[in-house]
Amino acid sequence: MKTWKIKEQDLESIAIGAGILGTGGGGNPHVGKLMANRLLREGLDVEVVALNDVPDEWRICTVGGMGAPTVTIEKLPRGTESVGAVRALESHVGHRIDALIPAEIGGGNSIEPMIAAARMGIPIIDADGMGRAFPTLPMITYFIYSLSCFPCAVCDDKGNQIVYPSGVNVHWLERLTRSAAVEMGGHAACAVAYMSGADARRTAIAGTLSWAREIGEKVRGARQRHSDSIISEILSATDGTVLFEGKIVDVDRRTADGWVRGRVQMEGAQAYAGSEMTISFQNENLIAWRDGIVVATVPDLICIVNSDDGEPVTTEMLRYGYRVSVLGIPCSPKLRTPEALEVVGPRAFGYELAFQPLEDLA
Repeated sequence: MKTWKIKEQDLESIAIGAGILGTGGGGNPHVGKLMANRLLREGLDVEVVALNDVPDEWRICTVGGMGAPTVTIEKLPRGTESVGAVRALESHVGHRIDALIPAEIGGGNSIEPMIAAARMGIPIIDADGMGRAFPTLPMITYFIYSLSCFPCAVCDDKGNQIVYPSGVNVHWLERLTRSAAVEMGGHAACAVAYMSGADARRTAIAGTLSWAREIGEKVRGARQRHSDSIISEILSATDGTVLFEGKIVDVDRRTADGWVRGRVQMEGAQAYAGSEMTISFQNENLIAWRDGIVVATVPDLICIVNSDDGEPVTTEMLRYGYRVSVLGIPCSPKLRTPEALEVVGPRAFGYELAFQPLEDLA
C-alpha cells in the first residue's frame, strides 16, 4: 500500500490549496493548519493513503465541521470535536474506524479529518466527497451516489454528543444536525458516511488532497520567487480561467440558521475596467454575474483570491477595498451527472438557472 506522511510544509500548501478550492466556504483553514502543525510537532503522524489502495473491507467515515464559518472567527474550535464525533459513531456501530475521508476538500474541512486521524492513529484517504466545498450534507457524493447517511454522530467543544442511528433521509439529517450545531454554539463536528473501502472507491472523488497540495505548492513557489504570475500558477494547476479582476465595493453578509448568506459586489480593474461583478454565496460562492450576465454557476468552482499573493478570500473575510481576482475552475465530472445536478446545481439553491459548464459560459 502506497502512503505518504504529511509534513509541516505540506500543511502550508494544503491550507492554501484547500482555501482556494473551498470557493469561499468550508471554514478558514488557517486555524486547522495551526492545530495540525502542533500535533506534528508533538510527534504525531498524519498518514495519507491513495483511494485505489484502500482495502475493500476497511471501515471508513467522514468527519468535519458543521455550521456557519463566521462563528469560528469569534469562537475557535477546541480541537477535540472531531475525535469525539468519530468515537461516538464507533461506539454506536461497535467497530473501530480504520481510516477517515474528508467530506470536502475545500477550506478547513480538508484539515479537520487530519487532526482527528493524527489523534486516533489512523490514516486519511486522498479523496473527498465534493472536490470543493458545499454547504449541506445532501451535496456530498457519498450520498448522491446512494450511500446511507445513517448512523451519524455530532459532538461540540464541550463534549456533548448526539447520535442519529436512523432516519428518513439525508435531507432530514441535514435539518436535525444543523439545528444541533446552532444550539451547540453555531459550530460542531459531524461524523457520518460510515462505509466500506469498496464504497469509498465507488463514490469518492480521488486525489483531491494531493491536488490541494499541488495548488498550494504553486502559490508558495511563486511567492518565494516574488513572481507576478501567481494567478497563472493557480490556473495551470486547476485548468481554471480568470473571470474578473477588481476591487470589492460592497458586501451584504448575514449569518442565520447555520449559514452565511449574502452577495459581494466588485468594480473591475485592468482588463475588466468599467465592468462590474456580483457573486452570491451561501457559505460558498454560488453564482457569478459579470455586467449582469451569468459567467459561472455551481457546481463549478467560483474562487476569490487576493490578486497580489494568491491568498484565498473566504466569505467571512470579504472586505471593502480588497483587490481580488475571481477564478473559475471546472468541477469534478461526478458533480455534472443528472443525479448530482439535482442536488448541487443552481436550482438546488433556488436559482431559476440551468447549469451550463464553465467552459461554455466564461
